[in-house]
Amino acid sequence: MTPRPGRFFERNRQELAAAGIDPARLPPGQYRSERFPVLHVGDVPDWRDLSRWDLRIVGHVEQPYRLTFEELRSLPSVSVTADIHCVTKWSVFETTWTGVRVADLLDRAGVLPGAGFVTQWGDGGYTTNVPLADLLEDGIVAYELDGAALDPEHGYPVRIVLPRLYFWKSAKWLRALEVTVEDRPGFWERNGYHHRGDPFAEERFGRGGLWHPRALWARAFGGGADEPPEIG
Repeated sequence: MTPRPGRFFERNRQELAAAGIDPARLPPGQYRSERFPVLHVGDVPDWRDLSRWDLRIVGHVEQPYRLTFEELRSLPSVSVTADIHCVTKWSVFETTWTGVRVADLLDRAGVLPGAGFVTQWGDGGYTTNVPLADLLEDGIVAYELDGAALDPEHGYPVRIVLPRLYFWKSAKWLRALEVTVEDRPGFWERNGYHHRGDPFAEERFGRGGLWHPRALWARAFGGGADEPPEIG
């Protein structure tokens, strides 16, 4: 007899309770993983030479600007310990990330009235959209994980970390934050995933899910942009 999937998740929660860990930390439909799986779209970029790398803060702001890696590292930093939750159902507890608060970066740019969303741009044209309010609350541009520089497969040199949402909403290999008035669906959102992605509300898929005609069209024909927006 094939075990029912629900029994696996129930057993995982029982194991957490037996270990003295509050099972309520685990969103519905998730299980705790002892390892950190690596999932991404496309190839891992090679940034051993950071002389051509920059991070752009652009869009619906008063003063767009860019930062080199050294300039980013020189800014005041914070360390955040949080549980992270992947839409593919695994969760990793107590990961510690160090970086710069997104709120500080956007404050320097001066967000204009009417802004409500941010498009995160990663290398290779990957994008994901998030509500501005979520990113301002606890988002960071991270360059360290558990006290060490990010591994390339985890987003070196920097990635977004936004623990309150499913982890696909934390773009790896970050190249730009584009503040927008309207909500522009990113790569996975065009492919049927939820626009917000709250794990405790189990917001995995959008209306119509993976089989919505828009999602099928996106998977068949793509249509993503190749480069993050320039300044000026």
